[in-house]
Amino acid sequence: MSRGKPDLSIELLEVTLATFFDLAKDLTTKVDYRLVGTAASLLHGVQLPVSDIDLLVRHRSDVDSFGAVLAPFQCLVAPKWLPDAKQYYGNYSVNDIEIGFSTVEVDSDRDTIETYGSGPWLHFSKLLCGHYPVSAVALELRLHTELHRNRPDRFEPILQHLKTYGCNHDLMTRCIDSDCDLSNEYKALVNNMLSSAPKLN
Repeated sequence: MSRGKPDLSIELLEVTLATFFDLAKDLTTKVDYRLVGTAASLLHGVQLPVSDIDLLVRHRSDVDSFGAVLAPFQCLVAPKWLPDAKQYYGNYSVNDIEIGFSTVEVDSDRDTIETYGSGPWLHFSKLLCGHYPVSAVALELRLHTELHRNRPDRFEPILQHLKTYGCNHDLMTRCIDSDCDLSNEYKALVNNMLSSAPKLN
């Protein structure tokens, strides 16, 4: 959703998220959000390149509300509608780390997409960041995104993590079976991972 400085460490991710949640702790109990993008993978424990932090929300008013609590920090992109991306989006710099808030307004009955449809709202984990529980999108949906984008430096570490620590087999199978654009090679990579990954569903 945004571009920032590369190689955000888990420590810096946690500090930056904690700074945000310190300001927004009352709001985050009322606003439904999901940590998405590579930052979600990192918080899940997957070591890969991360440049910024992206939070998905349901409503444009949520973007405005989160932006308001970050008023002490630099606003890089004031909340606005991006028609090509079908997003209402705002972006801020918190201690030199970019945090973006966005809707993704695409109608879909699928639950296998990371940023629209029911997927991010149904398939997620509560991950502890300091003393804050953070709602992060499921790694299965992150993997689907990275395969679709053809980014091996992202999807290979996620594949290995799921293979080691477990995977929702039903969800992952539906992700690849419902995507006609995904190559047979990538579908084979996922099926190979599923053959040995512990089942979490």
